[in-house]
Amino acid sequence: MRKHAVGLLVAAACAAQAGAAAIQAEVARTTHGVVHVKANDYRSLGYGAAYAYAEDNVCMLADTLLTVRGERSRYFGGDAQATQPRNGEYGAAMDLFYTLRNEDSDFFFKGYLDLAQLRAGYASGSVEVRDLLSGYADGYNRYLADNRARLPQACHGAVWVKPISVDDVYLLIAEKAIHATGEAFAEAIVAASRDLSAPPPVRPTRMPAAVKPLPRGIAPGVGSNAIAIGRDASANGKGILLGNPHYPWTSTDRFYQLHLTVPGKYDAMGVSLGGLPMVSIGFNKDLAWTHTVTEALHFTTYLLTLDSADPSGTTYLYDGAPVKMSERKVTVDVLQADGTVVTKHRAFYSSKHGVVIVMPAAGIGWTENSAFVLADANRHNTRLAEQWLAIGQSANVAALQHSANAITGLPWVNTLAADSEGNALYLDASAVPHMAPERFASDCMLVPTLLGFDGSRSACEWGSDPDTPPGVFGAAHTPALIRQDYVVNSNDSYWLSNARQPLTGPAPYGYSPLYGAPGREQSLRTRIGLVQLESALADNAFLRPNDLENLLFSNRVHVAELVLPGLLSACYKAYDPRLLTACGVLASWDKKANVDSRGAVLFREFWNIAEAIPDKWAVPFDPADPVHTPRGLAPAAAPAMLQALRTATQKLQSLGVQLYGRLGDYQTVTRNGKRIAIHGGMGNTDGTYNTIGMAGGLTATGYREVAWGTSYIQVVGFDNAGPVAKGLLVYGQSVDPLSPYYADQLPLFSKETLVTLPFTDAQIRADRNYRSKVLVQKQ
Repeated sequence: MRKHAVGLLVAAACAAQAGAAAIQAEVARTTHGVVHVKANDYRSLGYGAAYAYAEDNVCMLADTLLTVRGERSRYFGGDAQATQPRNGEYGAAMDLFYTLRNEDSDFFFKGYLDLAQLRAGYASGSVEVRDLLSGYADGYNRYLADNRARLPQACHGAVWVKPISVDDVYLLIAEKAIHATGEAFAEAIVAASRDLSAPPPVRPTRMPAAVKPLPRGIAPGVGSNAIAIGRDASANGKGILLGNPHYPWTSTDRFYQLHLTVPGKYDAMGVSLGGLPMVSIGFNKDLAWTHTVTEALHFTTYLLTLDSADPSGTTYLYDGAPVKMSERKVTVDVLQADGTVVTKHRAFYSSKHGVVIVMPAAGIGWTENSAFVLADANRHNTRLAEQWLAIGQSANVAALQHSANAITGLPWVNTLAADSEGNALYLDASAVPHMAPERFASDCMLVPTLLGFDGSRSACEWGSDPDTPPGVFGAAHTPALIRQDYVVNSNDSYWLSNARQPLTGPAPYGYSPLYGAPGREQSLRTRIGLVQLESALADNAFLRPNDLENLLFSNRVHVAELVLPGLLSACYKAYDPRLLTACGVLASWDKKANVDSRGAVLFREFWNIAEAIPDKWAVPFDPADPVHTPRGLAPAAAPAMLQALRTATQKLQSLGVQLYGRLGDYQTVTRNGKRIAIHGGMGNTDGTYNTIGMAGGLTATGYREVAWGTSYIQVVGFDNAGPVAKGLLVYGQSVDPLSPYYADQLPLFSKETLVTLPFTDAQIRADRNYRSKVLVQKQ
């Protein structure tokens, strides 16, 4: 047992003699406010994690709790929307997943999430998870009790900052689980609910005509990069991992750096999602793992045939028999302009498959004789916390893979991992509906564009595997690859997890179409990742952690490498004086998105137009060469390309933006009045590995503020003593402008500098900014 753990046990014994401490946790901090919580039980661990997170982000967490409880309208009015961030300060808006006015948001969460089901799910799970989450509620409440008079300005004196129960923590986690499912359909779910103060609706006779596609989950481009290196490509024969999630810079979807330890049971470091008390991306002494948003879909729809004998339209036929839909009535309190509060009532309706949805733009209505319902594999998924705990306890990639397939708690992510034994893993063990490939070619599939299956027959239900929870795929049908050279993912499908061994799935049909498809053109970001990695391996067969760091920060704009030779050739042949300066700038540009790259802004604005030009590639996509095709500028596309360059040039000139200006002068964020240059490009759009999604387009003062993108970075290798890790939480631990951890890591990111992450007790205590306190709560 480590000396520090012994000290904690001694302290616990002394407290017990003085009066039986029910909860005791040590909360330490190291440089940049990285949190290290150590406790002898999981309840105390959650307690310490919540207290620390509240120290940094109490206003944001309190505001987000209003969202998941369905109480935004009570405090901010029904027509307002969730709090928007400003200059990196807190904001509860989750614009990447859904955008609703408060009243609709409140009805969605109250109508869609069922606390009774969540409680039952956790009751059937592990006691460790229940203790962890109940401790989290207690720790947050302890922070409020200690600091009520000293809350940050953003929520100082706010009546909506109030104590919570473990139910609130259940809701907080449930909201994360439905990012790629229920939240994508939030507006459609509310649209199908009934206002109980209004007359019953008159149902149309037919479905509307579709004008927009069905939502596919998390917005395209929002995702991550990951590389796992095995012993055959590692300089010391041990695994190496690069984790580079591209995720929101605001709301409680921000990551939070922490290290959680229950001696002898759990010891993992990295980041949590929204400050929850489990490490979602990180490492332990033998394993490092990360996640990328998967291309897989985690829902289907079902088309119901309604019983004409029920004029309300809430009875459907199932195997020939009438079945009454379940009705869920909810209320929402809405603050009025005069300060009074009005209670509103709505009812939501569900079949055995899921809740009814109405999306006229996608061709989904609720008619006299039919209705669509959303079947969501992650609605009430209470296995997420247990899954991340199990990953953090895994000793190698084989153990991780086993737990991921057995629990199936990951909602919408791939997993990539490397271990000290030199194995590299790619795995999509997310909760994917068990719809086998042959079902998509059967008469169960009624509306392919809507993933719409026949809801009137039991033969068309989701299937099951013996080793996983009902309704989702198990290990035999899950895309997975263990290699000793490398695996990668940048949010494309499983197909090119390794360019030397493409995955196609089991014979004869492969994996379910819900996982994505092999043999398709890959994103430019996936391609530059593989181009760089294969090139690095060609130059040096054995890589070190700093090699992966260099790949991340290369900031190569791959599409420029593919089209600029042809574009510049066409430009000089055109003899157009309006283009000479622009072409000269692009010819001298380094084809990168570094802060000092001159010409990057001009090329970005050009490509924002040129990307849509049809038939632009000289060499089309070839499934036999997916990393290097398509490529080259087709001669016939040159005139349109030149016109796009003229338009982009005129735009910059009209805004007063220099054609030869530095990217870092125009791509910035502002923190406490100081502008900080940000490197990185547009990811899938332009083939930049290090992705930055700006909140708005180019203006006279440049691109302002980051909505999402490179957020947490970890590069983890192993030596004989354990993990050797470097990392960075780009935006910092806190959203409070007065905190020392507000934006303190942004200048490091601007300089492409990672810092060492202390993991062992000795490393933690040796940190120059180490400080510690013990939290005790008696019975």
